[in-house]
Amino acid sequence: MPTANILNLFDQTIFYGNITIEKGRIAQIDRLGRERPGEPYILPGFIDAHVHVESSLLTPPQFARLAVVHGTVGTVSDPHEIGNVLGVAGVEYMIQEGKRVPFKFMFGAPSCVPATTFETAGATIGVRDVRNLLAMKEIGYLAEMMNFPGVLHQDPDVMAKIALANAFNKPIDGHAPGLTGDAAQQYIDAGISTDHECFTYEEGLDKAQRGMNILIREGSAARNFEALIPLLAEFPMQIMFCSDDKHPDTLAEGHINQLVLRALAKGHSLWNILRAACLNPVLHYRLPVGLLREGDAADYIVINNLQDFRVQQTVINGEVVAEDGESKIPDLRSEHVNQFNCSPKTAADFAVDIVAETTSIRVIEALDGQLITNGVSVQPSIRNGQVVADVERDILKLVVVNRYQDVPPAIAFIKNFGLKHGALASSVGHDSHNITAVGCTDESISQAVNLVIEAQGGLAAVAGTIPHEHDHELMSRRKFLHLTTTPETQLLALPVAGLMTDTDGYDIAAQYTALDQFAKQELGSTLAAPFMTLSFMALLVIPYLKLSDKGLFDGGAFQFTPLQIVKKGH
Repeated sequence: MPTANILNLFDQTIFYGNITIEKGRIAQIDRLGRERPGEPYILPGFIDAHVHVESSLLTPPQFARLAVVHGTVGTVSDPHEIGNVLGVAGVEYMIQEGKRVPFKFMFGAPSCVPATTFETAGATIGVRDVRNLLAMKEIGYLAEMMNFPGVLHQDPDVMAKIALANAFNKPIDGHAPGLTGDAAQQYIDAGISTDHECFTYEEGLDKAQRGMNILIREGSAARNFEALIPLLAEFPMQIMFCSDDKHPDTLAEGHINQLVLRALAKGHSLWNILRAACLNPVLHYRLPVGLLREGDAADYIVINNLQDFRVQQTVINGEVVAEDGESKIPDLRSEHVNQFNCSPKTAADFAVDIVAETTSIRVIEALDGQLITNGVSVQPSIRNGQVVADVERDILKLVVVNRYQDVPPAIAFIKNFGLKHGALASSVGHDSHNITAVGCTDESISQAVNLVIEAQGGLAAVAGTIPHEHDHELMSRRKFLHLTTTPETQLLALPVAGLMTDTDGYDIAAQYTALDQFAKQELGSTLAAPFMTLSFMALLVIPYLKLSDKGLFDGGAFQFTPLQIVKKGH
């Protein structure tokens, strides 16, 4: 029978009391008096209102094992990552894995698998599949409708999936970056009730004023908290917190609790913050998560005080799942399901022959901390009749290798990765999860890609050798980093769908940290999260210039575009 200061989020009061728990539910709450500063506080647990568990690189049991330490008791989880690899079977895998641990996973029915027709995925989830998924009690909502052009143009399949969600009385998640005005209204009028893709205050304000719920996202790659947090004071009933994509190193450090602290530091109302972190997601998605009411499931957290919010204990269904920074969820192994059907590549597979009369090439410009990119035109670097990476100008080669069948890779160029030598490769490539790689030479790219293929999924970094050995600036950097001419490699294997591992989550967090540091300190990447950024360079539904396994894609015009720009008249 826990006794502490108890927060009632509904009437916004704090009182000293105790809670009687019977069979995992709250049987009685007794008020013993006024708040007693200095005593611990009990409040509902935190909810991540939109996350792809797969992006943590961890299976659901391993994800939960890390998340509960930070006071997270549940997630609204979109399994479209594994859905793109394994279809409905992948969604069912996530549901069954989630049931193995005391954690409140709420999975959605993926609405856009594949995300577009301009890429190759491992599976399709059609209208009939969506109907069958929505009929399951474990499926709580229609997951993010990324095909917002399909909504605006009344695509029959898109509208059929939306109609099914409405028929089952289940919420529909949105995904409409940059959409405002009448187009946003049309999207909302279709029945779509949330958006986690707002990246400016003005966009969030426009959608909130139209009644949409705004999810403030702060993940490992996309970070919109600073831009959107002012909306909390204006629309407290419509704001939720989410991570969207959370890599294991940052999940080990913190979760929604970090956003609570940051919002407090900005002077926001405690009650508004806790509405966003605890209450709004449960009410909107009708999650089976207790909110500290008699009859509710006994899901709550105990914190030391209302200033630093240190989580002392996390309780789910009356069971202590974390205490004083230690997870009580067991370290579980899982079945390794997968789909990987491509052969090793050679450096020659990544060569780009110069086209006659080419004046410039289109280059993707990665933006640190954002999923959107820019597109710029630059003069190509040419060697032996081929367009090559130019390390001095930070123009590197980007490739996407189809992992489901043996076909030639797609090739482009990219700015702002900052690699001075070597290459990175990953089988986490949203949303179809082909192999995406970036590097300074074709040799290092092929080596990194082949490490991923051999492991049937993973993240790889290859040191390789520095091009242009005569360049004194690069040589001095090499000496400073104590690098040798012997290629060095690092690999984090992801044997579950090429997306996740069932290895101890804390070990994976440490391995990922080492890999991340290798990419930055040894290879020179200037990005905050190079592997996370790399994983979004094939995401065509986020503008503007991206690369799928089928070619360079203009997200503004929503069509393919040539890599090489030739002189007019040719």
